[in-house]
Amino acid sequence: MVKMASLISETVPKFTAETLKLAAKQSERCHIVPARLRDAIDKYIKEQDVMHMRRKVLSLSQSFNGIKEVNLLLPTSTSKELVEDPLKSMERTQRWKLKTAYGDIGLKYQEDQTVAYVAARMPAVYSALHRVLGEVRRRVPDFTPAKVLDFGAGTGSALWAMMEVWPGSVERINLIEPSQSMQRAGQSLIKDLKKLPLIHSYDSIQSLSKKINKSGRRHDLVIASYVLGEIPSLKDRITLVRQLWDLTDDILVLVEPGTPQGSNIISQMRSHILWMEKRRTRKLQNAASKSSKNVMTLKTGAFVVAPCPHDGPCPLQNTDKYCHFVQRLERTPSQRAYKRSKGPLRGFEDEKFCYVALRRGMRPRESWPLDGMTFETLKQMQANRVPENLDIDEDEESQFGAEEVPDYHYEEQEDLDSAAEYDLENSEPDATASDDEKETEPRADLGSGWGRIIYMPFRRGKRVELDVCRATNAEGTEGSFDRIVLTQRNSPALHHQARRSMWGDLWPLRSGKHSKFFM
Repeated sequence: MVKMASLISETVPKFTAETLKLAAKQSERCHIVPARLRDAIDKYIKEQDVMHMRRKVLSLSQSFNGIKEVNLLLPTSTSKELVEDPLKSMERTQRWKLKTAYGDIGLKYQEDQTVAYVAARMPAVYSALHRVLGEVRRRVPDFTPAKVLDFGAGTGSALWAMMEVWPGSVERINLIEPSQSMQRAGQSLIKDLKKLPLIHSYDSIQSLSKKINKSGRRHDLVIASYVLGEIPSLKDRITLVRQLWDLTDDILVLVEPGTPQGSNIISQMRSHILWMEKRRTRKLQNAASKSSKNVMTLKTGAFVVAPCPHDGPCPLQNTDKYCHFVQRLERTPSQRAYKRSKGPLRGFEDEKFCYVALRRGMRPRESWPLDGMTFETLKQMQANRVPENLDIDEDEESQFGAEEVPDYHYEEQEDLDSAAEYDLENSEPDATASDDEKETEPRADLGSGWGRIIYMPFRRGKRVELDVCRATNAEGTEGSFDRIVLTQRNSPALHHQARRSMWGDLWPLRSGKHSKFFM
């Protein structure tokens, strides 16, 4: 009976044609900063002189550019050494110290710089973190962090994002922030909120380790956002991330600005953690084989939750492209007042970011979304179609602007060899859906059967081109970067889905011989 149930679960498709598109949707068109955060920011910066604030915002921006220049001076040989032989680099790494890596070399936020950060940068950082944590929640719906560590917490952007993504779930959060002015600003912003988790602030990992016993140092979720780039020493970054991983019981999230330097940092840290855990797993396996005991645990190993659909080397290495994403947000009153902006989009801002979310354990072996699914053929779709259902919403927009959408219709084609054609006409999510309905929306599993759309889809008439990062095997140990081309004539239903996909969304794949181009 158990064996029969197992066979049935493997043959029954996980998604229906109508829900596949919803599962792939991970991006947000335009994020609106919640009213309570906007009000807290306005209250914090009230009575500030406008011209003085504009100068401070400009000065803060120049400080960030200075850090970018320092990072560019890192020798490329050191970066290459890290990727090719991480253990060799670690043998010479000094333990990360606040006074040498973060306090002296990184930014020292004074009161006026902190005020400028809250006014100009915090809404954008919050929006990017909301996007990243929201995707973690969609990909791992059973994950509800109770104990959280936020390294480089700044003014508490991650705390605000967590309260929106997992309302009421966080019970305790430890904040590590060396800047006293940043700590005071974060405390001021949340002072009027109710039902806050238990919050403790520290100025370094060392101070946290001294005040918390060893059994209480592991956290369900560890976040380090927009902080690794402030540490120019590559070896200090490695040591720091190793320490953060040791403090992680489940998921580690690293976020950096969406620049080539930020992408390089994320790629290096991702490679090091995966390499480190693979090495540890091999050691445990060898020890188990020698002692004839099973010493492997559920927390052995590591895999990428997002954005990468695989755990292999990044296929964008040694190319002129880099992995990053963008989140548009509606500018807050403080941003409109103090940041220079021109043109029709001055009321909006595009925050570019890079990130990786890593989870302890082994990647689940899930069936690929399109495997085992039986879809209507084109002739069946033609026979079953309802004319009024073929109308297209003319208010379709891409993430960066409106686009004229041609009439969508199926063309006659006698010998169409495509079993994967399906109708998604009515699969758009209802904007007025209740919270309960949103909870039941399909979510993409963590198997290797989903690709990631990198960069904005290119649309020209009835042709859509997607740049997709994807796994090339069921284990998710290797990946590739492919250009997928869909036309309305040869693949009408998938073309219809592609036209509604955006930069950052997932793309369903099929295993076996159709794994590369399944259209």
